[in-house]
Amino acid sequence: MGKALGDNKNLRGKIGTKIYQRRKDGSTVVYEAPDKKETPTRSEDQMRVRMQWSNLGAVHTQFRKTLKKGFQELPAGLSDYNAFVQANVGVCKVYIPKQVRLNGGCVLAPYLVTRGKLPSIVQSKNGSDVMVTDVALGSLVIGDETSVAEFSQAVIAYNNEWEDGDQLTFFYGVQTVDGVTGTPRAKISGYKVVLDVTDTETLLWNVVTGLGFTSVVAPSAGYVLGMGGVITDGACAWIHSREGDGGSLMVSTQYLFVDSSVLESYQTNAAYVASVNSYGGINMESAFLDPRSSRAVGRGTTGGGSTEPGGTTGNGTTEPGGTTEPGGTTGGGTTGTGSTGNGTTDSGNGGSTEPGGSTGSGGDEG
Repeated sequence: MGKALGDNKNLRGKIGTKIYQRRKDGSTVVYEAPDKKETPTRSEDQMRVRMQWSNLGAVHTQFRKTLKKGFQELPAGLSDYNAFVQANVGVCKVYIPKQVRLNGGCVLAPYLVTRGKLPSIVQSKNGSDVMVTDVALGSLVIGDETSVAEFSQAVIAYNNEWEDGDQLTFFYGVQTVDGVTGTPRAKISGYKVVLDVTDTETLLWNVVTGLGFTSVVAPSAGYVLGMGGVITDGACAWIHSREGDGGSLMVSTQYLFVDSSVLESYQTNAAYVASVNSYGGINMESAFLDPRSSRAVGRGTTGGGSTEPGGTTGNGTTEPGGTTEPGGTTGGGTTGTGSTGNGTTDSGNGGSTEPGGSTGSGGDEG
C-alpha cells in the first residue's frame, strides 16, 4: 500500500489491478487488488443442484422455444426457461456428465413442462399400453376425412372445460442412443390444432398427426383422444391453452409422460458422481457422516507395516494411509479432491451456466 501522487490522487475505486481509496485526512492510498478466486466453489449441496442443470437445459432446448408462455403469471424478470428449471430441479433428478452434454446428449424425463390455471389433461396408459387422455370424443372415430370442425365439435360437446378457439397441443419425444459414442439423444416434435367449429374444409390430419390425435375406445362407452400406437422409448404430453384477457395465455399444468430404457441409469448415485467428477469434483470439505455426501474414505488394511490405499472417492483417489510405526498408530491418509476447473457458459443452451460454474439457476435461454 502506498500514497497516490499527482493526478492519481483524484482516482477512486478499482482501476485495472489497483484500488484507489480516499482517506479521512484527504489523502489517497493505492494498493493491489486481491486476486480473484478462479476456482468456483463446489460444495456437496451445490453440486447436487448444479448437476441437474445440464439435462434440464438439454430437454428445454429440444422444445425449441415452443414452451414460451408455458408458465402463467411469472414474476417480473423470470424467464420461461428459469421457471422451467425452478419447477423441476430437485423434483426429477437426472445427471448427465459434461462430455454427454458436449456431444449433444439429452435424457427425456418426466419434467413439468407447463403450469397454469386450466384443468390438466389426464394422460395414462390403457390396458393395451396405448397412451390415452380424458378428452372424450363421443362416437367420433378420427380418420383421413375428419375435418377440424368435426373434431372441434366433438371436443367441445363432450368436455365442459373446452371452448371454441382453444388450442390443443401434442408433444412427442423420441429417445435414442448413439451407436458410436453411447450418448443418449432425444428429439421432440410438436403438433397443434386450434378448435374451430366452422372449419369444415381443413382436414385434421393435415395440420396434426395421427400419432397423438387418434380415437381410442374408452373404458365405458365411446372414444377418447389418444395415441395411434404404443409408446416405446419416448415421451409425450397433451396441453390445453387459451387466450386470456389482455393478450395473456392460459395453459393447463402438464408433465411429460416418459417410457424409457435410458432414464433410470442417469438417476443413480453413480450417475451423480460421474457427473460431478466430469466438472472437476467437489472442492469443499463435506461431512463424512452426512448421508447425502458422496465422499468415500477407504478403510484400508495393514500388512507389512503399511496401510494400502482404501479405494477411490467420488472426487479423486484416496492416498495411501501412511506407515504403521512400531507401537504407534496408523496414518489416516488424505483424500484427494480431484481436478478443478472453472464453469463455462454453454451458448447452445441459450446462455445457461454449466454446472461447474458458480452462478445462479442456469441463466436465461436465448
